[in-house]
Amino acid sequence: MIDYVEGLRRIAKPLDRQNVAEQIIDSVKNKRIVMLGESTHGTEEYYFWRSQISLELIKNHGFKFIAVEGDWPDAGRLNDYIQTGRGDSAKKVLRKFHRWPTWMWANDQIADLAEKLKRTGAQFYGLDVYSLYASIESVIDFVKAYVPRITDEVVAHYSCFDPFQADEIGYAYSLQKDPSGCTKEVVENLQQLLQLRLNHSPMTSQRLFDAQQNARIVKNAEAYYRAMLSDSVQSWNIRDHHMLETLELLLDRHGEDSKAIIWAHNTHIGDYKATDMLNSGYVNIGGLVRERFGKDEVALVGFGSYEGSVTASHAWDGEEEVKFLPKAREGTLEEKLHQVSEEQEASGLVFSWMRPQTASGVLAQTIPQRAVGVVYEPRFEQRSNYVPTNLLERYDAFLFVDKTRALRSLHAPFIYNEFPETWPSGV
Repeated sequence: MIDYVEGLRRIAKPLDRQNVAEQIIDSVKNKRIVMLGESTHGTEEYYFWRSQISLELIKNHGFKFIAVEGDWPDAGRLNDYIQTGRGDSAKKVLRKFHRWPTWMWANDQIADLAEKLKRTGAQFYGLDVYSLYASIESVIDFVKAYVPRITDEVVAHYSCFDPFQADEIGYAYSLQKDPSGCTKEVVENLQQLLQLRLNHSPMTSQRLFDAQQNARIVKNAEAYYRAMLSDSVQSWNIRDHHMLETLELLLDRHGEDSKAIIWAHNTHIGDYKATDMLNSGYVNIGGLVRERFGKDEVALVGFGSYEGSVTASHAWDGEEEVKFLPKAREGTLEEKLHQVSEEQEASGLVFSWMRPQTASGVLAQTIPQRAVGVVYEPRFEQRSNYVPTNLLERYDAFLFVDKTRALRSLHAPFIYNEFPETWPSGV
């Protein structure tokens, strides 16, 4: 019987453009949804390869948009630049991204991707749920401009959040004393927005869709912060269900034949049923999308690395730092991939088991796989940062970088009194 390393050896190819095209592009180009992961939120190579794969799928295989693990309003500003060119440069737009950790999107790789997307007609969206106050501001701006008759009512409902002065933490803690919170108000505003029709209004379909999505985010963000302090499972699941809901809305908006690319951490895109998440009650968008659309319509591509450097922080809301990423723990997926990479004298590996030559069943064994969040402490690496993983069930393909470099941030300013974009899990 072959061992795990031999199972990897039989399907892994050296990481280069030709093999990425053959192993990833050819395997996923006919899927409706392609999800591209990452095992950290601060690795240069992950962003590079996700960009290369995404551009190829958009330019030559009919994919209509990229949706990322980021805020809707911020992504919307970048998308406006991509579609119109207003804003001088992508870097200038990205420097206005303010939510911590800003390096996830305000970085050189995203700026380069945005400039290249300008010539494709593709769209760029945020999937996440955190932008409570930014989305409130966007909804109010919209109704003032296009539906002034409901402005007073919408503003009055959202004024429920005013006492907390844009402090989501303060709102979450207030629910311990007053559980009623602002649930009723945000639902009523969403219903108001969903009832709007274009008719003879000067607003465009895109503006109305954007306003409705922001109102939906406010409702789901309120539910997220409500659950967050008492139930990490429920809050996580609210977030990933919101990602799924947003993806479904985007696919519907782009047409029944539309095809989407998703960027998010492995912990979100790798099927939760192939990890210990299932037993703990967690779900994620990767598993939910497989259930909703069918495995034949979805490709989940995991990413990982053995050692190098990574952009992260020592604490929530802390300064971004370039941190040492130690060699992966013995017996982990990354350590075994490192063995194969060394044998092939390659900088990394790429492989897929969506082809007729199915990977060996030995790869269905559960094995630890590295997961690094925005808060990372290398000295704890050996006793944490690993997720029990059935590789064949968690993903459909995998891209491995043997030695990584830290993501280059644009050092955008950020606001400290907001929850980090990946709070409380770090991914």
